[in-house]
Amino acid sequence: MEGKKHNVALTGFLITIIGSILFSTKAIIVKVAFANTSMDAITLLMLRMTFSLPFYLGAIWFARQEGLTPLTIRQWLGIVGLGIFGYYLSSLFDFVGLQYVTAGLERLILFLYPTFAVFINAIVFKQPVVRTQQIALFLTYAGIGIAYLGELHFDIGNPNFLWGSFLIFLCSITYSVYIVGSGRMIPTVGVTRFTAYAMLASTTGVFVHFAVSGGNLQLLQEAASHFWYGLLLAIVATVLPTFMLASGMKRIGSNNVAIISAIGPVSTIIQAHFILGEKIFPAQIAGTLLVIIGVILIGWKRN
Repeated sequence: MEGKKHNVALTGFLITIIGSILFSTKAIIVKVAFANTSMDAITLLMLRMTFSLPFYLGAIWFARQEGLTPLTIRQWLGIVGLGIFGYYLSSLFDFVGLQYVTAGLERLILFLYPTFAVFINAIVFKQPVVRTQQIALFLTYAGIGIAYLGELHFDIGNPNFLWGSFLIFLCSITYSVYIVGSGRMIPTVGVTRFTAYAMLASTTGVFVHFAVSGGNLQLLQEAASHFWYGLLLAIVATVLPTFMLASGMKRIGSNNVAIISAIGPVSTIIQAHFILGEKIFPAQIAGTLLVIIGVILIGWKRN
């Protein structure tokens, strides 16, 4: 029995760490696509969601086989709202911001979302911020400040650096709203059903945005010729890691998954260095370590 538990824990650890690394490839794929094509952020995002759509539809079919009670109007509004104002907006801010900042800095700023989740739970749901979380918040924001100042020194000639950083910051806030909201709804709605319908709502938001912003036949033809970027983003950086992290949570729990996922920024920085040629500098390393320690502390105290 002890050996079986050990195998389950080891499998959960390996699945989680691989899923976290796959998630960290998103920024790399997006930066490579921007460098090698003339696609804009919304076109690339549309490609990603197009190739992800069949998996969401499949998840809806599986959810209907579970025989769950029908959703109420309030639950429908919550799922659609989180899908659009949480996941769709965070994805949009992320892709646009990546046009102006490095992949390493994007991942570091985005990794602030657990701290925003703490603030939301404290302000909206009146959950007290314990001393360990206060220390974690201090370390996390100190780390971001150190890394950001170092990055600003290297990227001082980029006129859109501050704008791109702000967009990624907004991405982190909107994603934290999605995380907090999903944590509240999943126990009553079901993880498969919630994820499927929320992602379907966010996909609809992307498609409508693409059409309204002037998505035309020429853009679609260009997107089709670079379809493999969308395929990589959908399969490697979205669908596979989503299912892997969900599987990891079942085996080792959400706290351990949150802690192990702290490898994400390190993975992105290393990939960005070798694939994109981004520099690794002391302030970035020091800031990243502080952010990771802060996020691990938050994960450790999460109920």
